[in-house]
Amino acid sequence: AYEEMRALKQSGESFSDVARRLAERARKRPLTDFFGKWPGPAEEAERIKKILERDRKRFKTREVRL
Repeated sequence: AYEEMRALKQSGESFSDVARRLAERARKRPLTDFFGKWPGPAEEAERIKKILERDRKRFKTREVRL
């Protein structure tokens, strides 16, 4: 991770600056940019989709008082 961050670091930037810049860039991309981008086999994507659907059904929210 350090080497990846170092490669992305621009002159005068801290590692925190790099992380903020990348996060801001990621936030600006609409989710539709990622539709249909699964690089693996369709069967694998379908298996993952079923796992996610199952896990969403099991997920329970709870109320938290602040």
